[in-house]
Amino acid sequence: MIHPYNNATQTRWDKGEFKVQLMTAESSRPMGFCDGSAADLAELNQLAEAESASVTIDKKVLKTGREIWTLRGGS
Repeated sequence: MIHPYNNATQTRWDKGEFKVQLMTAESSRPMGFCDGSAADLAELNQLAEAESASVTIDKKVLKTGREIWTLRGGS
């Protein structure tokens, strides 16, 4: 499940409760957080499909084992 960015979810990320931080190439603020499951990937693809776009995900693994996924969209 994708959890949209807000103060509460940012705090949960800071405490290590989420495995993945979702970023967009256009913003320095996260768009949300998730656990990095196959269901999360499917949800991201569905969101892109609903906007008639494709999505490419660049994954960066941090020293802590958590990840930052940067989403890059296309038409």
